[in-house]
Amino acid sequence: MTAIHSRKPALTIRAGRRALQRLQQKPLGPEDVHVIPGAAGGPKALGISGLDKAIFGDWLPQVAQERALIGSSIGSWRFAAIASSDDPKAQLARLAELYTSQRFAKGVSAAEISRKSILFLEELLGGREDYLLSHPWYRLSIVVVRSLGLLQHDTRGRLSLGLMRAISANMVSRRHLGRFMERGIVHDARSRAPVSSLVDFPSHEVPLSRDNLLPALLASASIPLVMSGVRNIPGAPEGVYRDGGLLDYHLDLPYQQPGVILYPHFTDRVVPGWFDKTLPWRRGDASRLQDVVLVSPSPDYLATLPDRKLPDRKDFEKYVGDDAGRERAWRGAIAESDRLGDEFLELVESGRLLDRIQPL
Repeated sequence: MTAIHSRKPALTIRAGRRALQRLQQKPLGPEDVHVIPGAAGGPKALGISGLDKAIFGDWLPQVAQERALIGSSIGSWRFAAIASSDDPKAQLARLAELYTSQRFAKGVSAAEISRKSILFLEELLGGREDYLLSHPWYRLSIVVVRSLGLLQHDTRGRLSLGLMRAISANMVSRRHLGRFMERGIVHDARSRAPVSSLVDFPSHEVPLSRDNLLPALLASASIPLVMSGVRNIPGAPEGVYRDGGLLDYHLDLPYQQPGVILYPHFTDRVVPGWFDKTLPWRRGDASRLQDVVLVSPSPDYLATLPDRKLPDRKDFEKYVGDDAGRERAWRGAIAESDRLGDEFLELVESGRLLDRIQPL
């Protein structure tokens, strides 16, 4: 790890009210962290790979204790990779390389993207399922949604109409999304999901098993119109399951835990649902975020990256016909992300984290 005092900060760090009070009394240590959320966001996860490696490969292992990892979409894939090996750095690197090297022909079908995603998960996790399910301290929760009404269909016309109705209803009030989807949490069978009082939407919990691990992970990332829905996750209520980020994009949930929620994130704000991305007035609930310490790339850091941003799904269109160019840009962002991890470790080890915290 190298000193980073002379550089512009690579990280933005924000804390909820109660988390800030805790850190004013005691510096953040690995023993304080019991829950880690992982947001939806596709390739953006590659852009914080170095931060994940530092947190899960260097810092948290200093104190071996039970920790809940709860993710939707790519967040659940990140955490499945981390919990599937005693070498999380290697698995995170493997996840980043598998994602980067994906190539899709123009006009590729949702069914084909789903097929390739299944192969992706099998290559990442194949043979590691039992280790993940019995990990000594990580407890994985995978967030999915059960589709209702027209969202149960994969035919483009019906699904598009259902999405338009959901978007319109969400504009009026987020609570109206309960007419279109139901939250599911597929969680480690050894403990409950790390949330309480899920009264905002109809919700159900399902124990994680060898049979439903890969279907739940696939469903959690199955963006409507981009991938096919996943039918009948074993152990869950019958139905078609889709991307958990539709309801819980940045996991603005009522967490139940005794310490600090450490949140390595792509951005310094919490957006409740996928349909809220273009609604700047939709922000995370302050009471739900009061224990959160959110760690994300700073604007100064982003300005140094290829394309001056984290990788994202639009890059598949931007670099159409130039997969090598996209892969080069993504690998550059992945390599640079080690700076995020170095800075995080320097801040927690030096005790300077509190000096950098802003309100969340």
